[in-house]
Amino acid sequence: MQEVRFGIIGIGNMGTGHIENFEEGRVTGGKLVAICDLLEEKHKEHPNYKFYTDYKELIDSGDIDAVIVATPHYSHTYIGAYALSKKIHTIVEKPISVHKADCLKLIKAHDDKNVVFSAMFNQRTIPQHIKLKELIPTLGELQRVTLIATNWYRTNAYYRSGSWRATWSGEGGGILLNQMPHHLDLVQWLCGMPCAIRAFCEFGKYHPIEVEDDVNATLFYPNGAVGNIITTTGEAPGIFHLEIAGDNGLLIFQDGIIKVIKNKVGTAEFNRTTIEPWADPEIEGVYEYKEEFVPHLFQHAIITQNVIDAIREGKTLIAPAEEGINSVELANAMIYSTIMNKKIDLPLDPEAYAKVLEGLKDKK
Repeated sequence: MQEVRFGIIGIGNMGTGHIENFEEGRVTGGKLVAICDLLEEKHKEHPNYKFYTDYKELIDSGDIDAVIVATPHYSHTYIGAYALSKKIHTIVEKPISVHKADCLKLIKAHDDKNVVFSAMFNQRTIPQHIKLKELIPTLGELQRVTLIATNWYRTNAYYRSGSWRATWSGEGGGILLNQMPHHLDLVQWLCGMPCAIRAFCEFGKYHPIEVEDDVNATLFYPNGAVGNIITTTGEAPGIFHLEIAGDNGLLIFQDGIIKVIKNKVGTAEFNRTTIEPWADPEIEGVYEYKEEFVPHLFQHAIITQNVIDAIREGKTLIAPAEEGINSVELANAMIYSTIMNKKIDLPLDPEAYAKVLEGLKDKK
């Protein structure tokens, strides 16, 4: 089968990274033939590709079979939907849309399942995360998940680097819509979706911005398990720390190392059967797993390669775009919970949140 011809829409930081992946030969079976950006100077920076300033002209050109959408967040919905309507295989950067209602519009546009539609959830390719997915079922019934992701420090200069950044009208949110979609996807990919959320977002706590840069959220799961998510762009040095407690033991993930502490007897059974008032279940063993780190852009190349293989060989997608709605719903619910000052049941009412978001835009 001939190579899949790609276009990239949006030649900012991430779009440039995708260009590098093609130029460095990190994907096979596909070639980059065209790029699109509103700024003409991007063509001077990348003169080896056919250049467009209008995404519709690129999609309609006949030059491409597949497209990577790496534009500001709100445009993911209408650019992605247009590409899908023209039977162009589509990869959308995170988040797939800003809010749940737009996610549903984009997903509805994927009405031809012969067209491959993927989200760029590159962190699903990290060996440590794949190992987490494998290990979690051994923990038994979920009791608690704790995620601390404070390694997202950003300066005021970062937020000034684009007029769309950190605004309700440009990004539709802050850390939850920009930095955290990967980690929100990771939590739901590993532990499933909660049934309710109570969150406390602080808007412009550390930076002169409209949107949230500090979040503390509690997740409630159908089985009674509880989750906690703490994240900020204002803390340094930051940390990424994940704990998942189950009936059979505890998993800890930090600094690229997974540690699993397993009980000989599950906590529920031990609780029912022991006659000792101060006893703990006996530890069966402590296991450590170390996997080789995959560099950031290489992770993106793996997703692109997976899409090429899906187009050419029917391979299963690592990150079907339809699953991208889950991380968006979590982010939306956290902001909505803060604005409404109450616990929010899931599934989230998409139209109710869209209305709240429009109100936040109007307050600018």
